[in-house]
Amino acid sequence: MRIGAWKYWALSAASLFGCGSAWATPHDGGINFQSPATETAKRVQDFHNEVLIIIVAITIFVTALLIWVMLRYNKRANPVPKKFSHNTVIEILWTVVPVLILVWIAKGSFPLLYEQDVMPAEAREEEIVDIKVYGNMWFWDYTYNVGTDNEFNVESRMLKAGAPDPSLELKPARGDIAQLSVNNPMVAPVGKYVRLKISSKDVIHAWAMPQFMLKVDAMPGKLNQLWFKVDEPGVFYGQCSELCGKDHSNMPIELRLLPQAQYEEWQVQYKTSPEAARAYLDRVQPAKAAQVASAQ
Repeated sequence: MRIGAWKYWALSAASLFGCGSAWATPHDGGINFQSPATETAKRVQDFHNEVLIIIVAITIFVTALLIWVMLRYNKRANPVPKKFSHNTVIEILWTVVPVLILVWIAKGSFPLLYEQDVMPAEAREEEIVDIKVYGNMWFWDYTYNVGTDNEFNVESRMLKAGAPDPSLELKPARGDIAQLSVNNPMVAPVGKYVRLKISSKDVIHAWAMPQFMLKVDAMPGKLNQLWFKVDEPGVFYGQCSELCGKDHSNMPIELRLLPQAQYEEWQVQYKTSPEAARAYLDRVQPAKAAQVASAQ
C-alpha cells in the first residue's frame, strides 16, 4: 500500500478532503493537518491518508450499491419481488473482505502505536534529554535536568492582551500569537531524543503537539511518557487537549527547539532570570512564524 500509485492517490484524496498541509502554524480557516515535523509524524499522516482511501472507496461502493438497488428493485421496475432466503457467496464476501481490511489496518497501526510509545534501541540512555511535564489549572510546569544538582522548574503561562502582569502581556510585534504564545516556552535541543514524563497536579489534562502527531493524558497520580527527536531548529505550538475546567483554552504549548549550545545557554540565562531567558530566545529564534522542522 506504500508504493507510488497508492501514495499518489492517498495524497490526492488528502488534499481533496483536507488532510495534508504545508502550513507550519495554525491559520484561520485551516482544515488540514499541520506539516509533520518528525519521521514518525510523517508515517502517521501517510497511514492516515492510505486508510482514508479505503474509507472513501467503501463509501462510494456502498452508496452506488444503494442507488442501484433503489432503481433496479423498486416496485415499478420489479412488480413481482423475488423471494430468496440467502446468498452464500455474498455472505462469505461481506465477512471475509471487511476482516482482511481490518487486518491490513491493524498491520499498519500497531507498529506506529508502538513506535510512538517506545523509544528506538539506538537511543542511548545517557544521551536522552528528560523533561518532566506537569499540567496545572491552567498552565504547564516543565522540570529540566531531572535528578541532578542542576534541576530547575519553568512555569509556562499563556500570554494575553491587557494582562495585569507585564510578563504575561501579548506582544504581536515580537511575533506572539494569540491563544498560542506563552511567557516561558518549553525548550529542547535538536538532534537529541527528548523524553517527556507527563503527569498532573490536579485534574486530567493532555499534552498534545499536532506537528509531532503526539498526544498523551496528564493524569494525577500517574506518570505517562512520550518521546520525539527533531533534527532542525523550529518553533512548534500545541495545546491541552482534554477539557479541564473553565480556563481549558488558556493552556497552550509553545516548544522551541534549539541547537545544543543555545539550549545550554538558555538554561544559564533562565537561572539568571526568566526575563533574560525569554529575551535570549527572542534574539536567537524569533517566533514570528513557526518553522517547519524536518527530522532526518
